[in-house]
Formats: sequence, structure tokens, C-alpha cells
Amino acid sequence: MREQNLPRCACGSGVEPAGGTKRIIFACAGASNAGQVSNEAAVQLTKEGYGNIACTASLAVGTPSTRKNVEEADEVIVIDGCPVGCAHQIAERAGITPDQEIVVTDLGIKKGGSLDLSEEDVETVVSA
Repeated sequence: MREQNLPRCACGSGVEPAGGTKRIIFACAGASNAGQVSNEAAVQLTKEGYGNIACTASLAVGTPSTRKNVEEADEVIVIDGCPVGCAHQIAERAGITPDQEIVVTDLGIKKGGSLDLSEEDVETVVSA
């Protein structure tokens, strides 16, 4: 059997946020406004220093560096677009119980096929 050499993923690594709590954020990036709002909220939270966005797909395939980042985190946050909970399911299958979960549609944001995002919707999720 051939050994795989997986490339190192830098997702979720970087500067520790203000306050010293190391948070890792996994977001849905689904093909709807709700999925994209969840991803954009995770990007904004990272830019604001709340935590570090990490690659949910990388978690799904078991990239060692992503797993290491999770193990080093003080808190794991999952932001899903809708009740299907893809990011939550991926975390669960990886043996991770999120410390906080946010579902965009639970915040009154209606899921639709458009990929147009409103700043108001993103701010609603960031505030949650």
C-alpha cells in the first residue's frame, strides 16, 4: 500500500485572538445565501480577532494539521446555514463536539437559492 503524503493545510492557524482564547470556527459554505452568510460571518469574525476560520472540508477529509488545530483550540464554533447542519455533522463525524453552534436560519434569515448576501444578515450572524 502506498503511503500518502498529505500537504500541510494552514487553515485555522494564525495569530491568537485578543483575550487569549483560541477559537477555531468551522462554517458551512453551502450553495445558498444561508451557507454563504455563514462563511462570510466566519471570515468577519476572524478579521475581528474573535477566532480563526478553518476549512470544514479539510476537517471532513481528516487533514492532520486541521485536527491538530482543533486539539489546540480552547473553543470550537460551528456556523451552519440551515438545519441540515452539514458543518455540525462533519465535526461530529470527526469526533468533535462544538462548544457553540449557530444556525443561520434559526436567526430569522430565510434560505434561498440566491448567493447575494446582505451586510445586515452577516452582522446578525456575527452578533450571535
